[in-house]
Amino acid sequence: MAETNPTNNTVDSLGTPAPENGSGPAKKPGHRWLVPVLIILAIVISIGPLIALHGADFSGSDDAGSGAIEEVYASSHGGAQYVPWFESILPKMLGYADGEMPSEMESLFFCIQTGIGVGIIAFAFGYLSARKKFSKDPEDTRPLD
Repeated sequence: MAETNPTNNTVDSLGTPAPENGSGPAKKPGHRWLVPVLIILAIVISIGPLIALHGADFSGSDDAGSGAIEEVYASSHGGAQYVPWFESILPKMLGYADGEMPSEMESLFFCIQTGIGVGIIAFAFGYLSARKKFSKDPEDTRPLD
């Protein structure tokens, strides 16, 4: 909502002067190149290894880690088979007798976990941004309560 100050200039609710043509908030000069460059960089980082290492095995780190643990354990314990300390209880609770959930279920739980983590991080950034934006003292650098 625009208000008028005593000098007859239009300002928004935070006291920021509106642009002269009234088209919306004033834009900061420069850095128009930043977002496109970061998007291109993200694409190069994600596609670069696929092109540079064509034909390489990009299997999951869980499989590679399990294999490495079994190999190290067998070499240090005279060829004995590694036995995990515990098994996951969720597949058995959901009725999978063999203890393995389908990959679709694993993906679903991974996405839910990712969404919760992103939500927590977004809330923290929003809280910090809003606290600084709406504080009386612009130099407020208090740690989170």
